[in-house]
Amino acid sequence: MNRKDLQLYFIMGTGNCVHEEPISVLEKALQHGITMFQLREKGPNALTGQAYEDFARLCQKLCQQYHVPFIINDDVELAIKIGADGIHIGQEDFPVCKIREKIGQMILGVSVHSEAELQTAKQYGVDYVGIGPIFATTSKSDANPPSGTTFLQSVRSESPELPIVAIGGINCFNAPSVLQAGADGIAVISALCGSKDIPHTVAMFKSLFGENKKSSI
Repeated sequence: MNRKDLQLYFIMGTGNCVHEEPISVLEKALQHGITMFQLREKGPNALTGQAYEDFARLCQKLCQQYHVPFIINDDVELAIKIGADGIHIGQEDFPVCKIREKIGQMILGVSVHSEAELQTAKQYGVDYVGIGPIFATTSKSDANPPSGTTFLQSVRSESPELPIVAIGGINCFNAPSVLQAGADGIAVISALCGSKDIPHTVAMFKSLFGENKKSSI
């Protein structure tokens, strides 16, 4: 993968959108320049069964149209079934060693919160790690307490070659501190799902990235 794909990593489920239909939110975000998309369908009113698969395929089709990697959160079987570009898992999900065996060369992202989790992720060849929540977030009811940028900085210092995306309460105003701490990109949920002007919000985020973010792995 190209680590530039992590720059503006949009995560969305149908329950996250506030002002518009989810598919409209995604299409606007794609049109204006998000670089990766993760479908994270969670919560009490989350789609299930065929409705979930149909929505995932619709999101995938849009991502393909805009040449943006399409990632599915947690659901390995669905990711394999529809041929997603990748899968992202948390520490509560399947062991990372088992996931890599199942998905082959598909993009694999893993959330890490400690040095031990980081080493396990690296051992099994993850393509990137997600670190957070950096700031307090309302998008995940089960989120860990905010960690700030300390762990992010230590991971970057220890593993300069490792692609890192930061998540958790990131907006246009605090994102610069996250990038300065060493993240290749920022993952956002509510910053876009709750935006009344998605084109402007995406443009604000994209203005934070310079030409120095183009290295590939």
